[in-house]
Parts: sequence; C-alpha cells; structure tokens
Amino acid sequence: MNRTIVRLCTALACFGGLFLMLPGCAQKAEVTDNRPRPAVTASPVDPARAGSIRGSVRIDGPVPKPRTLKMTTDPACTAAHPEGFASQEVVADARGNLGNVIVYVKEGLGNRTFDAPKTALELDQQGCVYVPHVVALMTGQPLHVRNSDRTLHNVHSASKNNREWNRSQMPGAPTIEEVFSHEELAIAMKCNVHPWMKSCVAVFAHPYFAVSGADGSFEIRNLPAGTYTVEAWHEKYGTLRQTVTLGAKETKSLSFTFQAATGGN
Repeated sequence: MNRTIVRLCTALACFGGLFLMLPGCAQKAEVTDNRPRPAVTASPVDPARAGSIRGSVRIDGPVPKPRTLKMTTDPACTAAHPEGFASQEVVADARGNLGNVIVYVKEGLGNRTFDAPKTALELDQQGCVYVPHVVALMTGQPLHVRNSDRTLHNVHSASKNNREWNRSQMPGAPTIEEVFSHEELAIAMKCNVHPWMKSCVAVFAHPYFAVSGADGSFEIRNLPAGTYTVEAWHEKYGTLRQTVTLGAKETKSLSFTFQAATGGN
C-alpha cells in the first residue's frame, strides 16, 4: 500500500514539474503580430531637380549572322514565316549598334522605394514569336500576355526568384495577367509547344531601366542626383558596368561596347 502511495506521489510530482515547465516552452515560441502594418510609402523624387542618363550600346567586331528559325512543325507558324524567321538573340545594324540590351541602375538608390505602375506591360505572340523579344517591368506591375496567332501556345515563365508558372493559351483566349514579386534578371519566357519561342523578361524594384532600341540608344529619366552603378545586360554577351555621378537637373551620357568575341557560338 505504501509503495502504491509513493508511486502515485512520484507521478504527481513529475506531472507538476511538467506543468511548471510548459510556460517556459510557450515563451520560447514565436509570437505572430497580427496588428496592421503601415504601408510602405514611395520615396518622393522632385521632377524639377531630377536628371537623366542617356547613351548608346554597340558591339565591337564582326556582327554575327542571325540564325534562321525553322517553324515547320506547325502549319500556322510556317504560314507566318514561309522563309523562316531570323533569331532575335543578336539585333545589330551594320554600324554595330546593338538593340535589346537592358540598361539599368544596379547600385546607388539606397533604401528608396517606388510605386509600381498600374499600366500593364504587353507581351504578344505574333507569328509564333514573342513581341517584344526583351521587356522590362517593375515588381508589382501587371504583365499581359496575348495570343494573336491562330494556334495554341503554352506560356512558360521559367523563373528562379519568382513563382514559376506554365499556362496554355488558345487562339482568341483571354489575356494572361501575371505579376512578379521579386527582382530577377532575366526570366526566360518560353513556349513548350514551339521550342524556338523565347523572350527575356527583366523585373526591377525601381523604375530606372531601359531597353536599347534598334539603333542602340537608351534613356533613363527622372533620376535623383547621386552616384550610380549602371549595368548593361545582354542575353548573349553578358554584362558591362560603369559608375556615373549625376547632379541635379543634369544629363549624363554613357556608352557601352560589347566585344563580339565574348558571345561564343
């Protein structure tokens, strides 16, 4: 009988000790703060004192001849380009002016924040190619993907920093709308039905970027005074960087020159 009482007391003592330990364990647990958080306010930029960076992008050396994309697997694509279609990987004129280069501010903005545009960026599928071939937008800005062809496409965002998505789009189907939450340079937009289809999509947390035109020119506007690292990115030739100091209401010119030999085959 005494042994039973002793065992019962021991069990109660252990249970009491365990009960006393519970508050300490609870204190170590993470506490979720569900109170509403203040919205992040965009840093103001005085347009009356803002400057700009403009310039050009070139390629030095023999301009590679574009590859001819054969679209014989789909009659609708073949009808759009019976002689084939020139790859948009390298778009350069006879003077070496290089298009489809993303030029953007890489460093120097500090902790500034910016509101995303509400206007959507348009990416179309025309003649079984993405138009434009290179696009850039801000985090939170809508991307609209349309199918202007008479054939099925499969829009595949092969993203690494953002959510990867893969959506079929029939002819005449509604526009696909997606938003990217994180910066990324650059997302390969592909079509699983037509493997030659590719577009490069760059996403930035600020509005200070541009895509060089067919003549190699670019311009980044409404930039506050400061010292910036500006990077030029090309899908085949890699990146180039320069540092520039911009005063209030000042316009600076930059020129980027890629070497043709660095592009490989």
